[in-house]
Amino acid sequence: MAKGDWIPIRGAQGVHSRQAHADLPEGAYEREMSKEGFFGPAAFLYHPRPPTGWTSFEGPLRPRAFDLARLNAAEPSPWAAGVVLHNAATEVRFWKLAQAMPALARNADGDQLLFVHQGEGDLFSDFGRIAYRAGDYLYLPRGAMWRLTPRQATAILMIQATNTHYKLPDRGLMGPHALFDPAILDTPVMDEAFRAHQAEPGDVRVEVKKRGAVSTVTYPYNPLDAIGWHGELAPVRLNVADIRPVVSHRYHLPPSVHSTFVSDRFVVCTFAPRPFETDPGALKIPFFHNNDDYDEVLFYHAGDFFSRDHIEAGMMTFHPSGFTHGPHPKALKNMLTQPKPATDEYAVMIDTRDPLDVGEAAASVENPAYVDSWKGA
Repeated sequence: MAKGDWIPIRGAQGVHSRQAHADLPEGAYEREMSKEGFFGPAAFLYHPRPPTGWTSFEGPLRPRAFDLARLNAAEPSPWAAGVVLHNAATEVRFWKLAQAMPALARNADGDQLLFVHQGEGDLFSDFGRIAYRAGDYLYLPRGAMWRLTPRQATAILMIQATNTHYKLPDRGLMGPHALFDPAILDTPVMDEAFRAHQAEPGDVRVEVKKRGAVSTVTYPYNPLDAIGWHGELAPVRLNVADIRPVVSHRYHLPPSVHSTFVSDRFVVCTFAPRPFETDPGALKIPFFHNNDDYDEVLFYHAGDFFSRDHIEAGMMTFHPSGFTHGPHPKALKNMLTQPKPATDEYAVMIDTRDPLDVGEAAASVENPAYVDSWKGA
């Protein structure tokens, strides 16, 4: 559907605000109902009670939470890591690595994004070496060969762009240097450590994933033996500390403004510390919204997750499209006044246009009580 090709409706009834997410009628809770996530036409409805005040919620549509930190097995290969969520456009895994990968990896199914939740070490690829640490996004273009060598035990959220690629979001009126300057993206270096890695003796295996199956190619030398490169395609590193969120002191911005990477059928966003809104009438928490066009996934990396209760670092929540969701009852107490001047959280959000299926790895560490955490709201 072309932009703007919507049924042209403008209307209002009853008691309502004239500005979304601000100056709500006294005692009311706002619910946004919108098309195409937060990019299409929207309606704002006002309720005397929070729209998540259910007494029971049964069936496959229920909100779900997974404690990925409980996935304790350290797998030597990324392709052995358990699948958490998946659909035709993406595959999400959670991978723990305790020592250097014995083989190289290559993803022939699509571009790969590695988010480093814990640990530090080196990423070696065709293009050289990049040191990594917690909070790094490591982008690997489809077809690149690579290996991680941890200096500390490492935990990684893996997000695959199946049969396609990643790109940066359109910054529009904000300009090309908003959120982060592209100059902050680090590319690999062919330094002494990389050359030493090239010279390691013995056979080297490359585990290539294609259509979900793994093939193994063995070389009598290390095939990461390039002596140089140039061009417009390479792995890059971006740390969450280098992201500068867009903020508005008078209006609670939708999560789409925190987009970090976009693909054909999903988007990856980063929530980073930012000042709370200071306008007296502006919402200071995420607004209730219908989740009708996109499945929403949040991985909690670090900090105090102000809109959620009993959520710790390393957990993931999954809200399938089709129901209204929003902040927990604890957060509602601070809807218009926050005790702190700024948020203190880092989280990765994945919004998918197509429904996600839950993998075996996530199902094994599910918290079935999560759906009841809104009770009493």
